[in-house]
Amino acid sequence: MVSAVFHSPRGDDDEVLAPAVPAPLAAGPARKPGAKPQPAHSRPGFDWHGLWMKLLPPVLGLALMTGLWALFTLKTSSGIPTPAATWDSAVQLFADPFYRRGPNDQGIGWNILASLQRVALGFGLAAAVGIPLGFVIGRFEFIGRMVSPLISLLKPVSPLAWLPIGLLVFKSANPAAIWTIFICSIWPMVVNTAVGVQRVPQDYLNVARVLKLSEWKVITRILLPAVLPYILTGVRLSVGTAWLVIVAAEMLTGGVGIGFWVWDEWNNLNVAHIIIAIFVIGIVGLLLEWLLMSVARRFSFED
Repeated sequence: MVSAVFHSPRGDDDEVLAPAVPAPLAAGPARKPGAKPQPAHSRPGFDWHGLWMKLLPPVLGLALMTGLWALFTLKTSSGIPTPAATWDSAVQLFADPFYRRGPNDQGIGWNILASLQRVALGFGLAAAVGIPLGFVIGRFEFIGRMVSPLISLLKPVSPLAWLPIGLLVFKSANPAAIWTIFICSIWPMVVNTAVGVQRVPQDYLNVARVLKLSEWKVITRILLPAVLPYILTGVRLSVGTAWLVIVAAEMLTGGVGIGFWVWDEWNNLNVAHIIIAIFVIGIVGLLLEWLLMSVARRFSFED
């Protein structure tokens, strides 16, 4: 084995084998007498400021709303319960959310589950129809020009206008509510998917044409990955619309559901339960939004 030995021009081997480190770096910074040595690499500390800025503004907003609510109930005789009375009613209500005392007297848990089931069916049908329809509209210009006026005409129609059509066709309240969710939540998915397909770069399609890919492979290998963020945006908007529609539909159709529960409590003049239902509807909608935002973030190309 050959080993390389470097000799000093002056013939002093000890000086040559010493690491060639600049003197200030090798010696380190000057330290005051009695001072503790500092670690070479300090870990970044916990971001208390970021956590503070995330928690404090929402807490202050809720406190402000509760304060205004308490002030309003103290100064007026509107019949609206105070925050403390509403909280007591909520504690009693959620002590047993899944009781059954007849077809029209069930716990709030059963009503929420019934509404979620209708939303899942109506929204699932809308996704099954709306996303492929958006692909077709965005892919073929002739069909897009043919269908776009109909979408522009039907999209702004109120859900309450679609409900009688559902009752007339299906002769039952539950399918009519699902139909109303379907027809109101389909448009964001159709429009967003079609816009996403139309914005796919033409170079991608030219490559597919050169490679003579089939239409199925163009959709699954090129269009779908490129359009996925648009689809998820449409899905997120649609599920919010579906959750808004179900409350109005159930108020009119009756049965079991959070919308019917709100109307039933109004007939009983139980305003505290109505306020609780408003918070429950908002929290469930917020959770659905958060869930879909997490899915969209998971599949986003920006990450």
